[in-house]
Amino acid sequence: MWIVVSEGDLASLRAGVPSSLVAAGVSLALSPGRAPSVSLPGLVRFIGFFLVHSVRGGIDVAMRAIKPSLPIDPGTVTYRLRIEPVSVRVLFVNTLSLLPGTLSTHLDGDELIVHVLDCRGPVISDIEIVERRLADVFNITLRSPIEERA
Repeated sequence: MWIVVSEGDLASLRAGVPSSLVAAGVSLALSPGRAPSVSLPGLVRFIGFFLVHSVRGGIDVAMRAIKPSLPIDPGTVTYRLRIEPVSVRVLFVNTLSLLPGTLSTHLDGDELIVHVLDCRGPVISDIEIVERRLADVFNITLRSPIEERA
């Protein structure tokens, strides 16, 4: 996103990356409740994962726009969140919306409605992967899918 805003000026990343990290740190420090701890190796793996999936998804969406013969089956899926706390849930929901082909549309308690470009793909397993990657960043144990909130 920063590259788009800076019109492709990669030199701007020297200011953009530190500014983004400081803003994220301040946001966590000011958030109510205990801020989750961050695993540096988990964060590095997540950034790599996010970049690869953003590019791959962007190419897929672009190809579907260029070649109308490529199939799409838009729709919504309901996903039961297993991640806590609320601040990490918000990050998770926003991360899904940044990945091409998905848009988080409604969060009600533990249920998230996600609009997807192609319902025939492995949508739920892809969402689970993002959730596990974020749990790894914050050293969080995910609830089991059938576990109810106390």
